[in-house]
Amino acid sequence: MIIDILIADDHAIMRDGLKQILSSCADMRVDGEAGNGEEVLREVRRREWNIVVLDMSMPGPSGLELIKLIKAIKPALPILILSMQKENQYAARTLKAGASGYLCKDSASSMLVSAIRKVAAGGIFISQEAAESMAMGALNKAGNAPPHTLLSNREFEIFESLIAGNSVTEIANRLNISVKTVSTHKTRIMQKLNLTTVPDMVRYAIEHGIAKLP
Repeated sequence: MIIDILIADDHAIMRDGLKQILSSCADMRVDGEAGNGEEVLREVRRREWNIVVLDMSMPGPSGLELIKLIKAIKPALPILILSMQKENQYAARTLKAGASGYLCKDSASSMLVSAIRKVAAGGIFISQEAAESMAMGALNKAGNAPPHTLLSNREFEIFESLIAGNSVTEIANRLNISVKTVSTHKTRIMQKLNLTTVPDMVRYAIEHGIAKLP
């Protein structure tokens, strides 16, 4: 069986690199590309795919939100996440949101083919880096886990949006919830992280590897 693949990444160079890796595989065919969340959703609606290889950070809907939107359209469609993040929170939360695999981009050249085959066949794939990080997170859960591990998926999603520079109103419009609800989540996030301002949140995210310095 030929595995029809939709590749979603906002960097054309990255998409080209992934296609080059897969070009020698007789059982795989990259039939579609998307550079933002809206294009992903349009392609998912347009036809049937065997797998979506999805970048976590793109313009428009992205991350956990985009995973949930894809699964709402095609519940059985396997999703393999490609991410720069090795932090266990990302791997665990993407799988909980509905993804079937998580692969760090720096392992893509050696593990992408096997990851696609496993996920497209109905399996679960987690790269070694992410698995080790998730295991460490589980060991720390009893007492030493960082505060952001206590955030709910919705709070973590809003946390990511806030540190990316989005306003409360922009987040509310994108998630189709009220400004008051976003503000309530923001307050809870601040309390759980023991922070008082968004710049504090950005610094926290950088210190814990959730965001990078510009």
